[in-house]
Amino acid sequence: MATINKNLSDFQHLPKVNEKWKIAIVKAEWNEEITDGLLDGAMDLLINADVPAHHMKTFEVPGSFELPLGAQWAIERFKADAVICLGSVIRGETAHFDYVCQAVSQGIKDVSIKHNVPVIFGVLTDDTIEQSRARSGGIHGNKGTEAAVTALRMLHLRDSMPSSR
Repeated sequence: MATINKNLSDFQHLPKVNEKWKIAIVKAEWNEEITDGLLDGAMDLLINADVPAHHMKTFEVPGSFELPLGAQWAIERFKADAVICLGSVIRGETAHFDYVCQAVSQGIKDVSIKHNVPVIFGVLTDDTIEQSRARSGGIHGNKGTEAAVTALRMLHLRDSMPSSR
């Protein structure tokens, strides 16, 4: 396993935040212990990066399957410049895991492309609750933190690209 004994959430260099950026976080309520940890990581990073509090908004959806629609509404109604989707799907004894993971990943990508807005995949897809705990603030860091870094980097990239040829 590539992440054994590694904390992947240590970031030294973040892009300068544009105070106009509006960032939404859409968090699944299912597996709340895990998604609350992911939310803590994302919020800590955004606050420490000086994203203004009035330009951050958190929305909750029942489960990871609902993340894409929640992201779409955050873009349409909150006018988010970036959306961070946080969820946790833990493998069970049936194929449900595979269907949910496929739908969520495809849906998040589709919303991002449709709206030309970074919609960040901060969804854990683990085999066990222990793996999820390790990635939501445990030994392997916090994927919520990493998702927030990705959102800032994508917004910085968008703003630094020339608008015409």
